[in-house]
Amino acid sequence: MTFFGLTPEHRQNIFTQIHEIVFNGNGGYTWYDVYNMPIWLRKFTFQKIQSHFDDLAEQNKSKSPKNKKTFGPDIKPSFTAKASKK
Repeated sequence: MTFFGLTPEHRQNIFTQIHEIVFNGNGGYTWYDVYNMPIWLRKFTFQKIQSHFDDLAEQNKSKSPKNKKTFGPDIKPSFTAKASKK
């Protein structure tokens, strides 16, 4: 237990948010920029990117035929980490 600072779980959530914003930001963000962003702006940006990919997944789900059998591995988008929204 820590009195000051971050627990390992909180630290992992923050670094997951930073990674997802940089990775899915299409070159618009550097790690340094996101790390030094105000917390409220980083959370806002993360939520916007997350909702964008959720909308894309929903659109792709509605476009794909229900009975079509696909062959090959199940590939999930890279934006699967759910960071804490605290």
